[in-house]
Amino acid sequence: MKATTQAEGRNYYLNWELQKAAEKMLREIMKVQPGETVLITCDTSNDERVINATAGAALTMGAYPIVMQYPASLDQAIMIEPTKPVLEAIKAADVWIEYDYQLFYTRGWKQAMDAGTRQITAASMDINMMLNVIGRFDHKKIVQLGDRLVDLHNAAKQMRITSPGGTDLTFSCEGRKCKQSGTYAAPGTSVMLSGQTSMCAIEETINGTIVFDGGLFPPQEIGRQVNPVRLTIENGVCTKIDGPGREAHLFKKWMASWNDPKMYWVAHISCGFNPGIPEPTGRIEEDERVFGCVEIGLGTQGEGLGGKSWVAANHTDGIILNPSIYCDGKAIEEDGFYVDEELARICKELGVAGY
Repeated sequence: MKATTQAEGRNYYLNWELQKAAEKMLREIMKVQPGETVLITCDTSNDERVINATAGAALTMGAYPIVMQYPASLDQAIMIEPTKPVLEAIKAADVWIEYDYQLFYTRGWKQAMDAGTRQITAASMDINMMLNVIGRFDHKKIVQLGDRLVDLHNAAKQMRITSPGGTDLTFSCEGRKCKQSGTYAAPGTSVMLSGQTSMCAIEETINGTIVFDGGLFPPQEIGRQVNPVRLTIENGVCTKIDGPGREAHLFKKWMASWNDPKMYWVAHISCGFNPGIPEPTGRIEEDERVFGCVEIGLGTQGEGLGGKSWVAANHTDGIILNPSIYCDGKAIEEDGFYVDEELARICKELGVAGY
């Protein structure tokens, strides 16, 4: 998701801390080695301070940074295939840092993965986002927390998600593997920012009510929510959208505008657990990782998620705040706080408030 920067404009604003966080991303997540090429793709909406700090960190580590910038897309919900020069660059790079939001999941992106490039999608990254998502907390501990969530989800046959906002969703998941994003990049793989797990429930078993009350994107006119949006789910398909206020109206119209039944199919169910993001910001890259949230996507289901896999006209993600999650009837999270002993222990070691 593209967005204007939320950090103040002074060039020296948290610049030392930013440099340290950029190096942490390259060293701990992207595993950059001396002599490697680090390609940074960005557009005219991105924070140049983040771009410069990343390039400087790569150079300090003995790598060779390259920056490619192009015009921003004014339609934030559409992916754009890379031009030929960009395509050749992303295929040839050892490491690719994507700060724009145009190329992820395009055919060009797939060619880069096939060529062995290590990529991270960090759309709309500004100084505050870099520090919150990457810089402030122990990355290895966040990965450890995600590993425990993955183990709990993979051991479950049935799951239920409820929330104070009205969500009550049940589904079967036996045999469907949960994964976490944002761990460590390997050749030919793409990672997201740390602090999110994703799984595909057995599609036809998903039933109940979803109430998005934290954030919803696209359409770009919603972002951080004021009013909830309620979805009725029957056998994995959204059959009704309603709710008070403008958000439900906008979302209903946007979904219908694609004239594609697959837009209403539940694509994935994810959990956010990045302690650097305690509440929604209005930027989906962060909101998907709000600590303790559940995020649910509709529309296209990517091949790597382990579900049936399909292509719809688009994809959208919504956030459920303060959920309770039950695995085979046992609560692992209640009202936004993890109650599983191992999860709670790791949260305490991370210094998360309330543990």
